[in-house]
Amino acid sequence: MKNKLLATIAAFGLVGSASAIEINDNLSINGFIDGSYQYSDGDLGTTVNSPGAAGGNAGTAAAPDSVKDQALGVDEVELNFITNVGDVDGVINLDSHDGLGGVEVEQAHITYSMDSGVSFTLGKYGSALGFEREDPTSLYTFSRAYGGSGIAGADQLFNLGDVDNNVVEGFTVAYSNDIFSLGASFENALSTDAEDDDLNLEVAIAYTGIENVSLGLGYYFDNQADTNDEIDILNVHASALLGKLLVAVEYTELNRGGDNSDLDGYLFLADYDITDKLGIAVRVSGNEQDTNNGQDYDKLTIAPNYAITDSLGAIIEYSDIDEGTADHNLFAVELLYTF
Repeated sequence: MKNKLLATIAAFGLVGSASAIEINDNLSINGFIDGSYQYSDGDLGTTVNSPGAAGGNAGTAAAPDSVKDQALGVDEVELNFITNVGDVDGVINLDSHDGLGGVEVEQAHITYSMDSGVSFTLGKYGSALGFEREDPTSLYTFSRAYGGSGIAGADQLFNLGDVDNNVVEGFTVAYSNDIFSLGASFENALSTDAEDDDLNLEVAIAYTGIENVSLGLGYYFDNQADTNDEIDILNVHASALLGKLLVAVEYTELNRGGDNSDLDGYLFLADYDITDKLGIAVRVSGNEQDTNNGQDYDKLTIAPNYAITDSLGAIIEYSDIDEGTADHNLFAVELLYTF
């Protein structure tokens, strides 16, 4: 079963790895293999998020009003190399998040840390915003909280921590101590437009001064040559570990310059340890969409989890998903092996 406090701290970038195999004094390796069985049915409208990648957001495909779909296979494989030489740390993450397809460098960055708590990071990395983090190893459910076909890439815009969809090349200046951390990331533009030569900006603040409580606040600004294409994102989330119960809340506001409208997403999650091996997570989440008549995406997820061994865990998930007037269900069984 996932260590809730460690996962919560890791969500703010305060620790780099929950476990690792030490090769020598300067190099360690960790990673995971994630596989699942997925079954979905119901009224999916004209498009459906097709099963495949971890979290079930592999893409969209045409579908009839009522469909049944299932998939079985390996969702994601990742191998992480963590290096440390003096005050400089390096991370190289090799990842295949489309089954057993091509391998790519998911993240690669170096960090220079000073004794004062100030650090500088350069390279390719994910967003520091959002409660749900980058990999299946830091999720309490199989699927992610947000989705829908109304916004192009809705799962990307609201699932901020999903590094399979949100990764940038940039430079981060950060400061951290035992109470809080603060970071500012200056990033290359997401657009390939030659006129978009201004850097994007992400600012993230985390407060951990209260035992077993974490608070996060962040802002992202997407610089574009045309202000109608710009996107501003405000994210705030909090979690608390109350004995065997972890509770978390999140709110995200997204402003699209083109229509000057605000869209929002929300998450409520409770994860309770019934025993040392058995737990259950319940999540209620949703997000607005700015097309298809402004329909909403609402999701209820129930996900028991069981630690088969210290390195092998299982999640059984049932999700009821409402997208506008369409309704469908997702059933999934996930096996996650970590090392």
